[in-house]
Amino acid sequence: MKSALFGLLIFLLAGCTNSEQYAGNLPYPYWRLGFLAPDYMEVWVETADVEDVHGNRFYQMGGGTASIAKPADGSGNAAGWRSNLGWGAGRHVNGADLPKRIYVRWQSMAEPQTYRVILDIPERARQLMSERLDPPCRTSEYRHALALGLAPGGIVRGWVMSTCGKPIEVLRAQAEIEPKGPYRGESNGKHRPLSDSAKAYIEKHGIPYGSW
Repeated sequence: MKSALFGLLIFLLAGCTNSEQYAGNLPYPYWRLGFLAPDYMEVWVETADVEDVHGNRFYQMGGGTASIAKPADGSGNAAGWRSNLGWGAGRHVNGADLPKRIYVRWQSMAEPQTYRVILDIPERARQLMSERLDPPCRTSEYRHALALGLAPGGIVRGWVMSTCGKPIEVLRAQAEIEPKGPYRGESNGKHRPLSDSAKAYIEKHGIPYGSW
């Protein structure tokens, strides 16, 4: 009798643990939010807040530098988006269901300019993030990553992806200029400085607006 009760207790505890680990209808414990930028077009993400499909808000789910390629010899190409996008620099969004909106504010250091945008994540993105891959990747069965590309001019592109296969584009958006400037006016209008390699590339080639 004691053995049966002990087994039932373990079963119930396991069920509770599982329900706490997976938010809503997610088939995995968390999804990933990442940021990237075109070659040499350096970006500093000031904040990225997430709202999931239930209206729950998760603050500071992104911040710092975006993933970028900037060869010191200037051999990169800032026009367009590179084919091997990767997941971008970011973090896992724990405890959230699939995203409904993402609020992003960032510095486009190449210009320099500060932008802000509210991204309404389309239903297609959530469907793709919920579908089981066939065949699955070696390390994942789902597209559980959302990567946001941030480019000069306030251009935003979004892709969902897994650890294998090609990224699938799910959104395009145009951000607005943040009227308060960098750090919401707390830096006297000063943006973060460019790296030497990015500065040299821009001085030689300029900023390829219209290519993203």
